[in-house]
Amino acid sequence: MTAIPLGVPEVPVRPIAERRVSRRIQVGPVAVGGGAPVSVQSMTTTRTSDIGATLQQIAELTASGCQIVRVACPTQDDADALATIARKSQIPVIADIHFQPKYVFAAIEAGCAAVRVNPGNIKQFDDRVKEIAQAAKDHGTPIRIGVNAGSLDRRLLQKYGKATPEALVESALWEASLFEEHDFRDIKISVKHNDPVVMIEAYRQLAEQCDYPLHLGVTEAGPAFQGTIKSAVAFGALLSRGIGDTIRVSLSAPPAEEVKVGIQILESLGLRQRRLEIVSCPSCGRAQVDVYKLADEVTAGLEGMEVPLRVAVMGCVVNGPGEAREADLGVASGNGKGQIFVKGEVIKTVPESKIVETLIEEAMKLAEQMEQDGMGSGEPAVTVS
Repeated sequence: MTAIPLGVPEVPVRPIAERRVSRRIQVGPVAVGGGAPVSVQSMTTTRTSDIGATLQQIAELTASGCQIVRVACPTQDDADALATIARKSQIPVIADIHFQPKYVFAAIEAGCAAVRVNPGNIKQFDDRVKEIAQAAKDHGTPIRIGVNAGSLDRRLLQKYGKATPEALVESALWEASLFEEHDFRDIKISVKHNDPVVMIEAYRQLAEQCDYPLHLGVTEAGPAFQGTIKSAVAFGALLSRGIGDTIRVSLSAPPAEEVKVGIQILESLGLRQRRLEIVSCPSCGRAQVDVYKLADEVTAGLEGMEVPLRVAVMGCVVNGPGEAREADLGVASGNGKGQIFVKGEVIKTVPESKIVETLIEEAMKLAEQMEQDGMGSGEPAVTVS
């Protein structure tokens, strides 16, 4: 039987929304705001004073796709370690400062790519803004004003009764205005809350009232599953309106997991070129193969692939052929065998026991060809159903 070469239609990728117009800052080599791509951040969990452990975790985060990393600086030992970490890190380092304004100056002097300050819990912070602004300006160091629901200034809690969107926004804009008085506008702002609904409204209001780039985050989002859902919902709601310039998924999980979730959110919204994408069905009574097992084995076999490849693993004859045909590579399974599709054409039919092996072989061929064609920096996609 001769296969009909239907081919894969080229569908133009359209942005999910026009990006909010914001000023641009530079966090080391990473551009933030002003139309620059949305970047993914995370934070180390090591003691910053343990330079070796911190640099090792930064290397792991870099390998997972993290673009900017934040390190805590609660002690003088941590501050003393910043210069070495900032110099040896493969990605820009942001120092996270709470309580002590002296560590802001230490971080700037150490050459950190940016400094995050929490105005709600730094003593006498407002009185030191002039000095901080001058030091940051002299060194070309951006400042992130990071407002958190859990550490909101007492004055605002008394005014609003709790950490409302309005309270978070007022805190951020007040601090930004103090820097503006000293002609410093190299600023990024975040207004984080653990409730996605409050967080979304706070960023919506903030986006309307300033042109600073915004760092998105649902703070204390929870364990991996819950935190992933909350972050995906909140980021999706904001990014689909063009709001957001950097993101951090806050999970009670290893930092590299935060990065993986953040990257997947951006890819799902079309804000980052996709890498390996696996499209698979949830299975149903029509399935004649173990779709879950096939999907897991194909995913494991293609882990680490860095080309924009979509692989479809389908388990029935209803949607299977159509999904497999529209992917770069796919299988439509049934009756103990699978039809293998490459770029819309059936190239062979194999026994069920050979499906995974065949898909991996064909994926490697496609990846090699894509790399030769200059698409190696892209992101692959796999479909399983």
